Amino acid sequence: MMGSTGCSEVLAEVWLFLDRECDPSRRAVLEQHLDECAPCLAEYGIDEKLKALLARKCGGDVAPSGLKERLRTQIRSAVLEQAEVHVESGPDGSTVSVRATRIERRG
Repeated sequence: MMGSTGCSEVLAEVWLFLDRECDPSRRAVLEQHLDECAPCLAEYGIDEKLKALLARKCGGDVAPSGLKERLRTQIRSAVLEQAEVHVESGPDGSTVSVRATRIERRG
């Protein structure tokens, strides 16, 4: 675990990071973790390539109004559910809690 941000938490938020949808302070925390954690950086790279591929293959078509936001919401929900992460937004900002621990073996 890098600092106070765990791998599961970072990977659950990687699409927010890629889409530049998190606030600057949270982005800095995620970026620091990615700089220091090779497995998370590798996963981030896969997601970044997937996003670029989707943009390249679907970039010229005009999607129906609201489709992009619905897809983003569904993807975010699926990623958070898979990682067992719960995000709550309130007047004081967002709170993220992780209910599962990811164990990695390094050989």
